Amino acid sequence: MGGALAGGLWSALGELPVAGWVAAIGATIALGSLAALLRRFAQWGEAAARGGAAAALLDIEDGPRLLIGADGGARYANSQARTLWGGHPPLAHLRQRLHGDMMAADALGRLEEAARIGLREEVDLPLRDPEGYSGEPEWVRVMVAPGREPGSRLWSCRDVTARRAIDEVLLREREELADFLYFLPVGLYSADTDGRLRYANQVFAQWLGRDTDAMVGLDIDAVMEGPAPEPDGAWEGRLRFLPVDEPAFDAEVRQSTFDDAGQLRTRSVVVRLPAGEAAPTAGEGGWLRRRPWLFDGAPVGIVLTDPEGAITDCNASFLAMVGLEAADVFDRPLADLAARNDREDLRALVDKVVGGGTAQADIRLVRGEREVAVGVFLSPMTSLSGRPGDPPDGAVAHLIDTTEQKNLEQQFAQAQKMQAMGQLAGGVAHDFNNLLTAMIGFSDLLLQRHGIGDPSFADIMQIKQNANRAANLVRQLLAFSRRQPLRPRLLNVTDALSELSHLLRRLLGERVVLKLAHGREPVHIRVDPGQFDQVIINLAVNARDAMPGGGQLTISTRREAVETEMNQGTEAVPPGDYVVIDVVDTGTGITRENLGRLFEPFFTTKSEGTAGAGTGLGLSTVYGIVRQTEGFIFVESTLGEG
Repeated sequence: MGGALAGGLWSALGELPVAGWVAAIGATIALGSLAALLRRFAQWGEAAARGGAAAALLDIEDGPRLLIGADGGARYANSQARTLWGGHPPLAHLRQRLHGDMMAADALGRLEEAARIGLREEVDLPLRDPEGYSGEPEWVRVMVAPGREPGSRLWSCRDVTARRAIDEVLLREREELADFLYFLPVGLYSADTDGRLRYANQVFAQWLGRDTDAMVGLDIDAVMEGPAPEPDGAWEGRLRFLPVDEPAFDAEVRQSTFDDAGQLRTRSVVVRLPAGEAAPTAGEGGWLRRRPWLFDGAPVGIVLTDPEGAITDCNASFLAMVGLEAADVFDRPLADLAARNDREDLRALVDKVVGGGTAQADIRLVRGEREVAVGVFLSPMTSLSGRPGDPPDGAVAHLIDTTEQKNLEQQFAQAQKMQAMGQLAGGVAHDFNNLLTAMIGFSDLLLQRHGIGDPSFADIMQIKQNANRAANLVRQLLAFSRRQPLRPRLLNVTDALSELSHLLRRLLGERVVLKLAHGREPVHIRVDPGQFDQVIINLAVNARDAMPGGGQLTISTRREAVETEMNQGTEAVPPGDYVVIDVVDTGTGITRENLGRLFEPFFTTKSEGTAGAGTGLGLSTVYGIVRQTEGFIFVESTLGEG
């Protein structure tokens, strides 16, 4: 934790004289006796009363926070730390769940040594799934720091699995781009304002007979004949380079500049000319057309426009983005190919660039019936006259397809959202379940003293029945948060649905026709049978409510082999053999704005007080059970079609 508030908070907690700590009960440990539970609540209440505002602030911190005293005992822990570590030092828990090679063990060793000698240390550790359902490690960032009280230690932990996945994708993309530039069949180099080389790719170094690493820091005047272009602006022309132990050669050079953390750098492209070849002129077809790999073969879209913004030329990558032929885009304004909401903004950017500036933005291009997200970078096209101060001949637009990146960002945001909801639901469910255990237990005691003929019997029964209904809601919340224990076994889906069909027909009523359609091959899955029935029943009841005037509910099963990773919405289905269960109704359908919220707990489209209005936990329970069973659930709907 950083900042004055965090420092003050930890300092205050370091002085708390909290005694008599009882280890918190973890999420996977069964509830003890009622008396032990009440003693724990009393001790926690006493600690909270003495801890004051600092303890309250620690409880609302995101992630587990634990204070260990000099004697090795827990001085204070927030609710998440009690669930994860049970009030004990975290090192034993981390050793037990550590997943990885020597690097992971070394990181844990650094953490243990820092805790022993009282230093601050923060490491990322891969941990096994405590339930054993997933082979992929869960990455957590664990921090230990000395407390204000001598010998005390402060522990914190947070989940960084999703962030590491994003970082790995971005790092891989940067490495691929670096390799692409390094092996590009034209020369590339960058120099600073002092005229020293800061980068050279492999081809440029080979042309000069030098090693790429040895060229970094070399004076650029040492590799060319005559003065180098000024490093303070765009430049285009012909230069003569001096290789080691080989004749000099001529090359076309285009130079631009960029800001690298406050330092001005040049960015130059070198195209070597064959011996005796003259530099191209505008009348000979243009610089780009003479070197097609810089234009047509570029992996990003490139568009040239006139001063009015109409397309005068473009490469194959851009045509693939918009799904059109060259004849369909020439002489059309570039803005006309953008989505309707982005057209005016793109026109304004082109006008700005033609006036001499540069611009970049995220827009969407129209490709048939769908839209493609792109990042566009606009710069002025150098005047063919070459005279300083002349207006640009148009604009150059480089467009990079960012659709996959945007989808990844949406997946990350959705994953964080669902994870937060699951943690909230699980935490509420566990605490609420403790209260319900006491209510149901005391109701049973009262029923032993008040028989059926007693006037209080009916009231006590009402209390118990409502407590049992609340306990059922708790089980649904636990299913959504994936903390509900599973008892999976091999299940024949066809037989299970046939046995369930009698109950489903009674639930659906006379106005809804149930149809079962199975594939030719038998399908088996490993699942908890009770939870499988709950999933099908919840989906069927939800479909029934969507068909108030009656209709047909079709449940079909089949096997499907996924050869390559399949992306659907924010989910990515890995390759493998799957059993697909389709539940299709002919109801009213769902609006587009509600589709993304279907699996949120307590979200419902039914008005309160209307017939069939529920708690909004049905589909969220289905989502939790399916994901806990390592499955996937997707929804498709059209208004009026079901």
